[in-house]
Amino acid sequence: MSNEQSFDPLFGFRQLSGMWEKQLNGLIYNLADNKEFVHTANLGLNTYSRYLEQLRKNQEFIAALMNIPTKKDVANAAKLSIQAEEKIDILEEQIWNLQESVSSISKDNVRMFEEVVTIVMQMKNEFQKVSQEMSEIHNIKAELSALKNLIGKEEEQQKKESKKVQDKELVLTGSNTPK
Repeated sequence: MSNEQSFDPLFGFRQLSGMWEKQLNGLIYNLADNKEFVHTANLGLNTYSRYLEQLRKNQEFIAALMNIPTKKDVANAAKLSIQAEEKIDILEEQIWNLQESVSSISKDNVRMFEEVVTIVMQMKNEFQKVSQEMSEIHNIKAELSALKNLIGKEEEQQKKESKKVQDKELVLTGSNTPK
């Protein structure tokens, strides 16, 4: 049993491809060493590259006439799409930052407005107290004015009475004098 070998179906193919590879490498090496072959290959490559360039231009021209996107158009669209996504990401980040700053500002504004409302309410209460005190002061002023008028009238009456009394005394004193 040890003398039995397993059958490998690819063994012959590997040997044949190995021989072909060696022969082609030798041929290419010999041809690459030949200046005429290198010159001819160079001319062929230049012609082939000009032919491919002309073919590409014709394809783009025909695609433009038929309104069909070319490989270049698709690549440009993909590039623009990627740039747009990057810009959208940047804008989203800026919007998030703005939302955060606006929310913090609005919280600060709410606190400030609450403080303003409490101050206004305090001022309103103080104003009501002051207006009550002012109305009391006006009442007191009116009472004082009325009292002043009353005192003034009494003084006038007293002056009139004292004048009458003086007149009577003058008349009385004048009647006691000898003629």
